[in-house]
Amino acid sequence: MSVFFGVDYYPEHWARDRWETDAKLMQEMGLNIVRMGEFSWAKFEPGEGEFHFEWLDEAIALLAGHGIKTLIGTPTAAPPAWIIEKDPDILPVDSQGQQKGFGGRHHDCQSNVKYREHIRRLVTAMAEHYKDNENVVGWQIDNELGNSHEDLCMCDSCRHAFQQWLKKKYGSIENLNKEWGTVFWSQDYDKFSQIPAPKVTPTMHNPSLLLDWKRFCSDLVVDFQKLQVDIIKSICPHQPVTHNLMGLYDKTDYFDLASDLDFASNDQYPTGYYFTPPGQPSYEISACLDFIRSVKKKNFWMMELESGPTGGAFIGRMPRPGQLRLWTLHCIAHGSDTIVYFRWRTCLFGTEQFWHGILPHNGVPGRRYQELKDTVAEMVPVLKDIQGIVPKAEAAILFSYDQNNAIKIQPHHPELDYIEQVKKYYDSFYERNIPLDFISETEDFQDYKLVIAPLQFLMDAALEDKLMEYVKKGGRLVLTMRTGVKNRNNVCMGDMPLPGRLGGMLGIKIEDYDCPLGLTVKLEWTGTGIKDPGQEGVADKWCDIVTLGDAKPLAFYRSEYYKDTPAVTVNSYGAGKAYYVATEPDKHILGQLAELLREEAGLESLGESPKDVELTLRKGRARDYLFAINHTDCGQEVRIDRMWKRLDGCRENAFVVGGYGVNIYTRQSDAGQ
Repeated sequence: MSVFFGVDYYPEHWARDRWETDAKLMQEMGLNIVRMGEFSWAKFEPGEGEFHFEWLDEAIALLAGHGIKTLIGTPTAAPPAWIIEKDPDILPVDSQGQQKGFGGRHHDCQSNVKYREHIRRLVTAMAEHYKDNENVVGWQIDNELGNSHEDLCMCDSCRHAFQQWLKKKYGSIENLNKEWGTVFWSQDYDKFSQIPAPKVTPTMHNPSLLLDWKRFCSDLVVDFQKLQVDIIKSICPHQPVTHNLMGLYDKTDYFDLASDLDFASNDQYPTGYYFTPPGQPSYEISACLDFIRSVKKKNFWMMELESGPTGGAFIGRMPRPGQLRLWTLHCIAHGSDTIVYFRWRTCLFGTEQFWHGILPHNGVPGRRYQELKDTVAEMVPVLKDIQGIVPKAEAAILFSYDQNNAIKIQPHHPELDYIEQVKKYYDSFYERNIPLDFISETEDFQDYKLVIAPLQFLMDAALEDKLMEYVKKGGRLVLTMRTGVKNRNNVCMGDMPLPGRLGGMLGIKIEDYDCPLGLTVKLEWTGTGIKDPGQEGVADKWCDIVTLGDAKPLAFYRSEYYKDTPAVTVNSYGAGKAYYVATEPDKHILGQLAELLREEAGLESLGESPKDVELTLRKGRARDYLFAINHTDCGQEVRIDRMWKRLDGCRENAFVVGGYGVNIYTRQSDAGQ
């Protein structure tokens, strides 16, 4: 049975006599999957070893009677009060040394041995109980791992685990001292047991310690998930396992976390109250979706998609008419094969009683229910054709959690941010309707005509060789400011001018730089091969001062003492070309570069569209589908090849997309399946 649309459901929040009504409404809406149980530990196990699954058994059976399957979440994000009472050291400790209290969720230390024993007991019992239930089609591990743990945990258990992690990495304390440069400020260690978790100090910790701590924290989350994956896979290997990731959230390396999953899932709340109104920019949502697809190079589930205004103490905007359909089709267009909405009915109690669902507090279907019901009916035939066929781009962004973490530790400029840098480059291609994948350092760069690698702050010989080999074989590579500054242990390299060995490939060297705090540095684009050379712009946050070797300039600084020196360069190397962007260009200049790269790499655009109207392609077995998605509230016109025909048969104004509208165009498939 293929599952296409579903909802996150909490039967334990409602009277038993309401369940049948909910199931009927779900069936009428066209839903055929629910996620349940991910916060129900106290109900599953009210006392140690005392298991009660009968309530969930009944809900699963009732829903199955309406054609609805179940995916079960392990409830390890919410250990109950009796566990905390029994083992209070499970509570996490923050960087101030303060132990957090019971309440909310994620009030746990993921390295704590006692907590892991509680988890083994519960997850084993759950897996044994549901391994033969034909209506259980899979598992979600925990919930949004890393969420709420940004400053956690720094307890004695985590400190000891960190020390063991370091011992495995460095082998000896003498080697660690050497690699970290602990001679600075008399930070030499005699033994691993002296190394702290990075609680607040009077100044700043050693950057090498901080980077390894971030790596350790990510590895700890991955190991915490693997504990549960291994249990489930050993007991019920026929049931797939997933986890709900959070887009470009950076606590945990999602390439690593996804490696143990059968498929990745994502949570997306475009009008979240934590965003500046009216909500998350369209390009940022697209980047998140493409990233989640990229972590396994497989299509994904949207495990939580906004179905009403979000809220805790504050409340985000109500989705406007059409936006629920738009968000649904947006996810599908970028590779989501199953959409699960959060949540079914808005809860009457608890922290999220204003985090709205499909149904309002009174449980009576209204506008949002009807819009989603119509959307489900419209999209099931499309999903049947495209499900399992993975979108593939011709260009990619090299994404690295290590680079992100190192920049967060020492951003140089207060506003320099690795992920924001990534999104700026993504946006420059998004505006031209040129698809992008995300890749890690372990992947084959040769699969792409163009690779963009922002802020490659940390460098080693293996990555240098891989980048140079890619260009030598004909690839187009974009590197940016602050490339090759440090080694993998977050220590500056001093053997060569920046950007180290890559300078030969790039045809440049950098012997000086400027952090232009409080300055406006002018730029001029002079590159050839595109429209309107001589365009002016602004350099921001950082300015590498470039000395040309064999490279050719494409843009120049036009102010400050480095006026008339290159800001963007290109160099032929082997069969390819290497570009260097020595600053953070403004949107206009970055757009000029993107246009040049499109031409040079021979990248295909899906068509022309106004700002915040995107074109995205999904290939199917019978037909290909071009989604024209209008993220604005007014009608917009798109320019695409006339070979594409509206799926709904509309001919009049066929290329006008209404406010918050999505037009789907089709042609005969070239997928060959």
